[in-house]
Amino acid sequence: MRDVLRTSLNRTVTAQVGALLSRRAFNDFRRRLDYTEYGGAPLLGVRGVCIIGHGSSNDVAIYNGIRVAHEFSRSGAIERMAQAFSRRPGTRPITATAPTRSFSEERRATPKPSRL
Repeated sequence: MRDVLRTSLNRTVTAQVGALLSRRAFNDFRRRLDYTEYGGAPLLGVRGVCIIGHGSSNDVAIYNGIRVAHEFSRSGAIERMAQAFSRRPGTRPITATAPTRSFSEERRATPKPSRL
């Protein structure tokens, strides 16, 4: 897509001047679409904060994913969503508490399948 845009902007002198004048807007637009700036998106439907990052995330994207998770956690968004859903008619109350056992405790508590 970048190559198509670059070709179009280099076709005429008028387009080149327009591109030069719009350079700051193009850079801002590129930053706003850059997945490394956001770090990930929240995974809804879990009781807690879970941010899903891109599979090829670099160190900047991972850092920003951790930052987003921290901000999401401190914002109280999980609690507000739980309250909003619990106010809907016909729904059960949802608690936004963390799981009572850690992942490693859950693994130890889960029975292993028997081998035949």
